[in-house]
Amino acid sequence: MKKTAIILVCLLFHEKVFCWGFYAHQKINFFAVFLLPPEMMVLYKPNISFLSEHAVDPDKRRYSLPAEAPRHYIDIDHYGSYPFAALPRKWYDAVLKFSADSLQKYGIVVWWIPIMQQRLTKAFRDKDQSKILKLSAEIGHYIADAHVPLHVCSNHNGQLTHQQGIHAFWESRIPEMLAEKEWDFFIGKAEYIAHPADFIWKRVLESAAAADTVLRYERILSDQFRDDRKYTFEDRNGVMIRQYSSAYALAYNVKLNNMIERRMRASIYAIASFWYTAWIDAGQPDLKHLANKNFSVDELKEFEALNAQWKNRRLKGVDREE
Repeated sequence: MKKTAIILVCLLFHEKVFCWGFYAHQKINFFAVFLLPPEMMVLYKPNISFLSEHAVDPDKRRYSLPAEAPRHYIDIDHYGSYPFAALPRKWYDAVLKFSADSLQKYGIVVWWIPIMQQRLTKAFRDKDQSKILKLSAEIGHYIADAHVPLHVCSNHNGQLTHQQGIHAFWESRIPEMLAEKEWDFFIGKAEYIAHPADFIWKRVLESAAAADTVLRYERILSDQFRDDRKYTFEDRNGVMIRQYSSAYALAYNVKLNNMIERRMRASIYAIASFWYTAWIDAGQPDLKHLANKNFSVDELKEFEALNAQWKNRRLKGVDREE
């Protein structure tokens, strides 16, 4: 019995959290498709299931690729106080000042997204359908991660303030409760981004500014709830886990004034606009006439391997879907 209780606690408070929950990442990519112009919808709408399903591939890959994890976050508070002027915005300037190893240690999401954007633009220019879809799905993941306050904060799971579990609470529990029934994700149209690097820096700074609010409001709310009201036990994927209660989640969402919905909406807009910008920068190729429409045998094997590794780790209880 004691061993079971320990496992349940670990499932709830695992500190290595990397992303919006799988559910939220998939929804974000899904709704981003509807912001695209008709010329892009001819490709993206028929492949919306792929774009949604593979939005979580970067998280699955982190188990087999050591370099993957830093691409999802930046502990920007390591570099001083807001607006973190000590951290150069350009990669090579930052390397000269802090070294590549140090930057990797504290996260590189803000520099990784422009690299992915360049790759996506090239895929459009090459009219390579398989790469367009794969890169679109994956850049969506990184852009969405940059919109999460706890992804740009060294106290990423409340581990420094005895708030372990807040990461999954903010980005999984609440979206899963409210996104379908309460939130609105039809938000207009994608727009061209003249300076993608500056755009993503602005979004990261927004996230950083919100991190203290995310942590502070949860501490305040926790003092108002007894443990028997704060937590409940629920079935999740066939496993009974200790979970934040619905009442606590709803109260936290109200206290945050719907911050999570706003960050999801901002993620959707940003992803669609990055896709659109890559297409424009590539010369607006006709997406009805592309090459490499089918994934290669090696690419299909890679997808299968990612899924197998993920399922194997979950069966062993090493990690869980965030």
